[in-house]
Amino acid sequence: MVSKNQIKLISSLQQKKYRALNGLFIAEGVKVISELLDSHFSLEHLYTTAPLFVEIPASKRSVISETEIGKISALNTANNALAVFRIPDAVPIKQQGLIVALDDIRDPGNLGTIIRLCDWFGIAQIVCSEETVDVYNPKVVQATMGSLARVNVSYLNLNNFLANSDIPVFGTFMDGENIYKSILPSEGIIVMGNEANGISIDVEKTVSKRLSIPRFGNNQKTESLNVATATAIILSEFCRNS
Repeated sequence: MVSKNQIKLISSLQQKKYRALNGLFIAEGVKVISELLDSHFSLEHLYTTAPLFVEIPASKRSVISETEIGKISALNTANNALAVFRIPDAVPIKQQGLIVALDDIRDPGNLGTIIRLCDWFGIAQIVCSEETVDVYNPKVVQATMGSLARVNVSYLNLNNFLANSDIPVFGTFMDGENIYKSILPSEGIIVMGNEANGISIDVEKTVSKRLSIPRFGNNQKTESLNVATATAIILSEFCRNS
């Protein structure tokens, strides 16, 4: 059984201010929860509609009804498992290898997909502007499909971070150098911009090399690519070249 106070607390974690206040976030679904349990994340409590994760101490798990899990779920259709995890302390950023920098990404699905892409391409660090959607937003956590367990996401003053970077900064622009003809290093920061406005003017000033993904075909009327799609192409080229 889940109490009214627990329902109130868990439901409140759908909002950023309450996640920050309590230092907690939620994850749903067996796959996502399994990935987080097998990482540095600390479990606060687990709720399931069947006897799952029996290796977890009984004091940290509860079997509840489908109606009850529906009351605490952030999904339109509740999953059979929901876990509350502690938000870990920030990890220092190491300026080495490839780092993805996100300038004001607002869509939770895009951020979650980019985290998953970084995991796929072996990129362990993402730095985000302070305006970027919260990584512990339930929709972001869900979209990562567990990759959040292996990718460190930090929030900071992105302009200052890039301006003081010891490694080259690459930005994606419509008028940049064709990425398929570029010599790409194994170390650098790759900046991806806002869904509607691209890279901001201040961040653009910190970019040392401008890149673009060329359009093919005869019409060439498509104005832009989805930021997650563009990130996949950019990361693939960097990893292939390096």
